[in-house]
Amino acid sequence: MKAADLPLLGSLSRPTIHPDGSRAVFSQVHADFSADDYVGQLFTVALAGEPAPRRITRGFRDSAPRFSPDGSLIGFLRADAGGAAQLHVVDAAGGEPVAVTDAVLGVSDFRWHPDGDRIAFLARVPEQGRYGTVAGLSADSEPARRFDTLRYRSNGVGYTSDRRVHVFLAVVPDVWGEPTPAVAPSVTDAPQAPSGNPPGSAPTPDLLDPASFASGVPVARQLTEGDFDHSGLAFSPDGSRLLTISARQAERYTDLRSEVVELTLRDSTDTASNETIAPLRTFVPAAQNLSISALASAEDGTLWLLATDVGASGRDFVGRVTALYRSGVSLDGSAPIRVTDPNQTDQDLLDLDATGGICPLTDGSVLVLTGRRGRVELVRVEREGRVQSLDCGATVAASMDACGDAVVVAVQSARTTGDLVLIHPGLTGSHASETPPKRLTDFSLALRATGLIPGIELTVTGRDGYPVHGWVHTPAGPGPHPVLLTIHGGPFAQYTGALLDETQVYVDAGYAVVLCNPRGSSGYGLAHGRAIRQRMGTLDLADVLDFLAGALSAEPTLDAHRVGIMGGSYGGYLTAWTIAHEHRFAAAIVERGFLDPQGFVGTSDIGDFFGDEYAGTDAALLQAQSPQFLVGRVTTPTLVLHSAQDLRCPLSQGERYYAALKRGGVESELVVFPGENHDLSRTGHPRHRLQRFEIILDWWARHLPSATNHRSKDERDPHHEHPVS
Repeated sequence: MKAADLPLLGSLSRPTIHPDGSRAVFSQVHADFSADDYVGQLFTVALAGEPAPRRITRGFRDSAPRFSPDGSLIGFLRADAGGAAQLHVVDAAGGEPVAVTDAVLGVSDFRWHPDGDRIAFLARVPEQGRYGTVAGLSADSEPARRFDTLRYRSNGVGYTSDRRVHVFLAVVPDVWGEPTPAVAPSVTDAPQAPSGNPPGSAPTPDLLDPASFASGVPVARQLTEGDFDHSGLAFSPDGSRLLTISARQAERYTDLRSEVVELTLRDSTDTASNETIAPLRTFVPAAQNLSISALASAEDGTLWLLATDVGASGRDFVGRVTALYRSGVSLDGSAPIRVTDPNQTDQDLLDLDATGGICPLTDGSVLVLTGRRGRVELVRVEREGRVQSLDCGATVAASMDACGDAVVVAVQSARTTGDLVLIHPGLTGSHASETPPKRLTDFSLALRATGLIPGIELTVTGRDGYPVHGWVHTPAGPGPHPVLLTIHGGPFAQYTGALLDETQVYVDAGYAVVLCNPRGSSGYGLAHGRAIRQRMGTLDLADVLDFLAGALSAEPTLDAHRVGIMGGSYGGYLTAWTIAHEHRFAAAIVERGFLDPQGFVGTSDIGDFFGDEYAGTDAALLQAQSPQFLVGRVTTPTLVLHSAQDLRCPLSQGERYYAALKRGGVESELVVFPGENHDLSRTGHPRHRLQRFEIILDWWARHLPSATNHRSKDERDPHHEHPVS
């Protein structure tokens, strides 16, 4: 594939299965160059017969569908061009979607009440006077912000302390009733305070635009308040309680622990009470030393959690494997029981995917995802920890839903970036009755036509005898092909055998791509992930160089004398570190790098703990792991790529590194993308993603030309003559 083929890459949401098991609904979203945004709609596909997916909505970007408990409605998030996502509901049989929210900053997640008459959702509540809550007041004219903690920003969001994520509850509108027209203005109208505040309390910040009160959008009841964020939602089976993840302990600004809090809901028919904020109790306290990423409530009342034990300090997160926990059936507040062992290794490894979610099953077990040696697998875990691996017929399982004996999984592989498969693993009977996966969609047909190159899996024995696992992607033709050594971010992440746009674009341009999962990566056990703690640039450096040597030896079409190196985030760190120690590379690309551990504190949204845990706090130890400290050793031509709004690895990290390269006489260039954050290469504006690829290929054409990507070093273009802004 070429960079211009980016719109052919589609991502699928978590599927939702109709309660009768007849069909699944999901969203498919893809980049669009003309809109310079991501567009997509909801689709439905039958689970029996010869399925063909059918589009059922026509919004700009519709996503995150969920059937109501009785299957009569579908809730989903809809975002207009340039707008925030709002919660909508639509008749499951088809019809006009009805808006449930008009939140100033949009809605991020929601869950149906078991009765189906209400929906809980999460939304940021802006402080009055900020983020457009006062018409005509620009961001530059807002009051000063005052901070007394080190955590007040988040990459991709910006400031967070003045727009906390809170929990709301809204009545589901009647999608079959007569529409409510907007009320025309009258000379007798007088300004009124929004309803819903407890008697005697100060008005809480408004979630909804006042204009929406007369437009038929329900007024949502805010269930939480205060200087706390919330994530995840789970109703108790009887609907009387709502559980969510928060951090309310006094140390929440200095540790990584979180809690599960329980909100008690009054009956929806109770109109006598003026109570707005729900009574709250801590269900799983911070004293359990867990960083909780997901929760789900089962029909028998069991609360399931995905969580990482961060130790007594509450900060020891490096290489820690996510595990599955469950509460007592009675939800009595007792300590959650760990069900999977994070210390397992090899074939028994369960490095659970913190973002994959939990799908409870009617037999008391759950479905979760686990990373293992460059794969993400679907597994079923019973209450006492017995594990059953389920074959999805793909390299990466991304999300799932189950109904009866049917499981629908969104998957990725070397030949697709997002499709659905149906499996029948015998969940309601014998585990031996699993049938082969059935493909329900094929959204990557056009993408495959561009010419995808699968990787060759390889394990190389390193200099200390340690096995290093990865892949080599080789262009068609006899070679010899110039080589790009690419390094993933994280570092606690992993390359997989699934289709990666970066690799395919470079292979199409005539480069062999070498990529591996060195020590520090996820998917290979606790010891592998923690091996580089406070010794970054040691074992990981040896692993990537040893894997490169092994790949060059194993694949004769690779040109060992023409090699480039590149990486982003932690990959940017290890690229910069490598070229300070190894001068064999024709050129390098350092993208959004963690380059100066000392300068990370106070500038990064994770600066108060990431560098401390990964690199330590001792000044000499920091210098021993700092690419910025060793930049004077670099002689390799280096392109530094960064984004102006990157709060994870702030722009200053790249700017200081680039300035030091220039002062040292190294051929170098700095590219800064406006309006982008740390996730440019994954979710940035489509036109910027295209331009990024063009700049990268231009750099390699000048310093490491291939048969199809070449130019003279003397040749200049507007991108090279003038700084990119």
